[in-house]
Amino acid sequence: MSTTRRVTALSAGLLAVLGSAAPGLAVSAPAFGDAPLQLSSPAGHHQVAQVGGIRNSSSSNWSGYAATGATFTSVSASWVQPTGKCTSATTYSSFWIGLDGDGSNSVEQTGSEVDCSGGSPQYYAWYEMYPAYPVNFSNTVKPGDHFTSSVTESGTGTFTLVLSDTTQGWSRTVKKTYRSAALASAEVIAEAPSSSSGVLPLTNFGTASFTSAKANGQPIGNYSPDQINMVSGSTTKATTSALSGGSAFTVTWKHS
Repeated sequence: MSTTRRVTALSAGLLAVLGSAAPGLAVSAPAFGDAPLQLSSPAGHHQVAQVGGIRNSSSSNWSGYAATGATFTSVSASWVQPTGKCTSATTYSSFWIGLDGDGSNSVEQTGSEVDCSGGSPQYYAWYEMYPAYPVNFSNTVKPGDHFTSSVTESGTGTFTLVLSDTTQGWSRTVKKTYRSAALASAEVIAEAPSSSSGVLPLTNFGTASFTSAKANGQPIGNYSPDQINMVSGSTTKATTSALSGGSAFTVTWKHS
């Protein structure tokens, strides 16, 4: 089983900040330039146990829930944008819903992000039709904002991605066509994004709260989804709670 890494789609402001700090960046940091970075290789996670119909796995870059074992044409959820707790380290974190990516090499996804550089958090929202480059939205995102989102496939390869910040009062709808999508999984995920060098350090986001997580219009828990914890070697980076009501859970940061 494999998960596809999301590569960072950095805002112009963050590019400027990080560009000036580039000499001090760790080797896993991206080489910043005019275009977002592309990563072609998948990041794996493996099943370690199954309890009460919920499969328990670890991943190097994902924490959350992924449903498999059916054809998935829609996924939706709501979440509260976490606050980034920044130090001098450059770190990254994203929160999203999507179709595919668990065992396939494409992901149709949209979400929000908080990255840290020079002690300051940078918040933004984006969509991605991986393996195409990710695209940032220009809309304002602040900590504590309430997001609702959905990704839907029409049956003919047309995807509608909707991301709404109900706190700021904006909504973005993107329609894209990708006829080769596997439609093999549906996810609600907190992620450590990646560069061409691998998985990047994870921003301390405290706890991310997700609600109304649904796949094909049903609570995601109906599909006995994969409960994924983010683990790198012997270090647990983020943990995922049990589902409440089949559709609500939290992801808690543990380590960068």
